[in-house]
Amino acid sequence: MTYKTTIFLLILTFMVQLGKAQEKGAITPDKLSKIRQSVERDGDFKARQNAISNNSIKSLSLNRDNVKNIDHEFAYKVDVKGITDQKSSGRCWMFTGLNVFRPKVISQLGISSFEFSTNYLYFWDQFEKSNLFLEGIISTSDQPLDDRTVKWLFRNAIGDGGVWNLLVDLVEKYGMVPKDAMPETYNSEKTSYLQQMVRRKLREDGIVLREMAAKGAKYQELENKKLEMLGDIYKMLALGLGEPPQEFNWRYKDKDGKLSEEKTYTPMSFYKEFVTVDLNDYVLLMDDPSREYNKLYEIEYDRNMWDGRNWKFINLPSSQIKEYAKKSIMDNEAMYFSCDVGKQLNKDEGTLDIHNYDYESLFDVKFGMDKKQRIQTSESGSSHGMALVGVDVDASGKITKWLLENSWGASSGHNGYLTMTDEWFDNYMFRVVVLKKYMDEKTLKILDQKPIMLPPWDPMFTPDN
Repeated sequence: MTYKTTIFLLILTFMVQLGKAQEKGAITPDKLSKIRQSVERDGDFKARQNAISNNSIKSLSLNRDNVKNIDHEFAYKVDVKGITDQKSSGRCWMFTGLNVFRPKVISQLGISSFEFSTNYLYFWDQFEKSNLFLEGIISTSDQPLDDRTVKWLFRNAIGDGGVWNLLVDLVEKYGMVPKDAMPETYNSEKTSYLQQMVRRKLREDGIVLREMAAKGAKYQELENKKLEMLGDIYKMLALGLGEPPQEFNWRYKDKDGKLSEEKTYTPMSFYKEFVTVDLNDYVLLMDDPSREYNKLYEIEYDRNMWDGRNWKFINLPSSQIKEYAKKSIMDNEAMYFSCDVGKQLNKDEGTLDIHNYDYESLFDVKFGMDKKQRIQTSESGSSHGMALVGVDVDASGKITKWLLENSWGASSGHNGYLTMTDEWFDNYMFRVVVLKKYMDEKTLKILDQKPIMLPPWDPMFTPDN
């Protein structure tokens, strides 16, 4: 046998084996035939096919039994007034955090309504996130472009989502202003296009910084170039959102119609006068059954400032979190709350109930994952923040449902609110921020642990929108 013949036979053998290996996992005609035969095409199948192919799956799966006797009344409710509207933006976390403080200002001043300027804090959020990205690029400039962290930075250069700690850092650095001092603009209410432009510029700037570093530029040279780049970002944000006030005049009318004296404030003096709670007294709690409970975790880059604090949380079972939340509401304290809002949401009725939609009956298939498995498979994660403001109990004192103040406007849900069953809370709640005074000492001591650092691509990084 010649050398060429031997090589030919070896190649032929390899191709045959490769074909068999591919066939082993591929959908062959025989396998497809068996799959087709497994589907019973009876009258029930035909009726389902006609219905599902011609209508909304969600409408068809609406559980009529669940629509009856919806109860939106609550035994305990925080004294809140008015509904905010984030419009077409991912700023729910910011609205939610401010809605925790808003009732305090309304009560303190004896006014009928009040709203902080979300646009003011959004400006600084976007500006600080831009610096965070550019500084991250500088700090990883010695890594290849396909390094996982570098790739993550460019993919997530900037966004308008966030979590509680981002708001705290913004407020402590830049203060707060009333909505009148920096109203919403077209681009604050519809953030996607301005953010797309800023993201494009940042990615371009990131490449420039990496090229400078590759040519031997020192840190100070890179820092000077970064400050020049941030000048462009500031200009883009000021043009799209307006420029944040450094000081402003403000007065208010109380519920009796009496007008207060007009005073001059800076954003920081306004914050210190009207938000009297210490933001460091809040504790960030998470229910993530995919990892160990009673541990402190931290997620890298889950912040909006280079000098800010990463998202750091105590992981606890929902049963424990609910006890703290109940105490808070009964003491008239609203809380930051985030969840996987899209799951089993009946937006028209304003309810979150795991029985709202019966997809199993509609498709005649089983859906059986628990919360841990949904997290592990990316089927579920925190997607939206709202203020937790109410809790209801039955005659025995058992919690039955919760009330959420949303930021989708008063026409959404039930007059702007969502009623959530306790069972839904267990399945789709992820984050609750509670004041320390409602927690036990044993749990608070977890804050003394060295946090377990998680990478920015961890599933729990998912920002609330």
